[in-house]
Amino acid sequence: MFGHESCLSTGDVIKVVDLKVKKLIVSNFECEDDSLCSPATVELPLNFPGLCRLVADRTPYVNIEEIVRKVWIGPTQLQHPCFYCSGDIEAEHLSINQGEKITFSSLEDNNGTVTVSCRVERKDQLHDVLLPVSQEGDFYESEDNQIYTLKEVAEWKIPKSRCRHVLFTNICDIEKHTDMFPVDFDGCVVLSPIYEVQAVMKFQKEIVHFLSDLDVEVKDVTDCYNVNSFLQPLSMEDILERTSNEFPIVVAVIEGSSGNKQPYNLLCPGREIVIYKKHQAIRILASETKSDFQKRHFLIPTSYKGKFKRKPREFPTAYDLEIARSEKEELHVIATKDFESPCEEQCSVSIGDQFLVPRCRTSEVYQKKKEVENALACEQILLGNKTDKKVFLSMCMEGGFVEIVHDKKQYELLEICKDFCMPCNVKVSIRDLSIQEDILAGIQTLQLEEEITDTYLIISNFNNPTEIWEVPVHRVNMDAQLLSKDAEEVGLFPVNNFVEEITEEQYCMMRRYEKQAKNPPPRPPKAPVIKEPKTSFPTTPKAVKTDNGPLKLKAEVLPSLAT
Repeated sequence: MFGHESCLSTGDVIKVVDLKVKKLIVSNFECEDDSLCSPATVELPLNFPGLCRLVADRTPYVNIEEIVRKVWIGPTQLQHPCFYCSGDIEAEHLSINQGEKITFSSLEDNNGTVTVSCRVERKDQLHDVLLPVSQEGDFYESEDNQIYTLKEVAEWKIPKSRCRHVLFTNICDIEKHTDMFPVDFDGCVVLSPIYEVQAVMKFQKEIVHFLSDLDVEVKDVTDCYNVNSFLQPLSMEDILERTSNEFPIVVAVIEGSSGNKQPYNLLCPGREIVIYKKHQAIRILASETKSDFQKRHFLIPTSYKGKFKRKPREFPTAYDLEIARSEKEELHVIATKDFESPCEEQCSVSIGDQFLVPRCRTSEVYQKKKEVENALACEQILLGNKTDKKVFLSMCMEGGFVEIVHDKKQYELLEICKDFCMPCNVKVSIRDLSIQEDILAGIQTLQLEEEITDTYLIISNFNNPTEIWEVPVHRVNMDAQLLSKDAEEVGLFPVNNFVEEITEEQYCMMRRYEKQAKNPPPRPPKAPVIKEPKTSFPTTPKAVKTDNGPLKLKAEVLPSLAT
């Protein structure tokens, strides 16, 4: 055992409260002839740098209840499992045809009946439907074309009591790790999870941790034992699955880990807290822009009381200038790299040249007698003559531009988000005086990247309900015991929140799984495509091989010249 050491004796009764994948046993794909299969298995850590694509499970689930018990249904789109049924399903307001893809989104309590909120896509339209967990039928896993890390597969995509077949997609990138795989590894493997079992023992408050491959014999006595004599712990997932009508609740923290540094101290073991509700809150995802060290990442609440000044942005191409145009103001930039235009109609650029990009959003296309590449219409500032010259910059130019910011105004966070398009570079000019330490105040340049919606719990100390905090559900680990104490609804006291510094892994997860802003159109080609003029003359003769040996020439002519 590890972490919380304990001894198991013959006759001890334990209650399993949670299972988490701790490591993975990897073996080759099953084959019909066992003599051709390598029996070797290896162990892989969850942080192994491989990327996987799932192979659909061919074993059906007999009803939706089995799916709910064995398959993880997460809060984000990539955590929503998809299935199809071998027969037709008659649901309320919708008939689901055999073989139609059904996406499972969440569990819901519908007038006392547990249902699954599902989504069916049909003719480019999404149809929402509630299916009861009692719905029977042979449900098969749908094909999944997404790419996952090994940790994501372990946490989301391995059903309980089943293995998972995967195909590694980046074999070239993991060649140096192939010695960690079974013999004859070809990218296709079977993942068998080893779980960390979290359990409680009678008359004990601590949670015991041990691995599922521990060499002990156990017997299921659930049906013939009073489970009320055990501690009733709740995990964060258990709390998140509760309906809104089941709040507020009072819990005692058994194990608590705040993960990222936080200004409150409510999650210490033994502390009694009130959980008033769960809700969705908006944060601004921001990153430090320095490149010589590892970047720091932050989630900034919209209630942040500091003020910002704008900082210059960098644009590697003229196409990036096109994307950054806004209706609020002209974009003033200076070139940091020479560029020789391949077209006479487009302007060449030298280091130090300054340009004004107009407010309009649409790209302008300069046309003469022949077609040319798309170009960005702007004005070149001629400092000597104190005049401006209208020019066209090639969208594909491999240049570089730095913004010249004339705006000296100090903005609140909501003003910046409303008035300017993200990403936007800023610096804290006045720190948030309502907090003891403002971790954003010392950063030279901060890039506001996008708006994020995340799930939070509203909690307070049971003995001091005047201090109420927002706690991020997905970045806090906590096990708690549900108490039979009553709690009042959240009162008139303000809810405190804070600037949260997140890890690189958490940052990448958010950028990948949260709803993204609309992607810009594809970047144009690096160099213009020169089209050859069409001719009305016969084409070059072609060599044709005959059955009698020597090659003969066959002249091809255009249909218009054929007689």
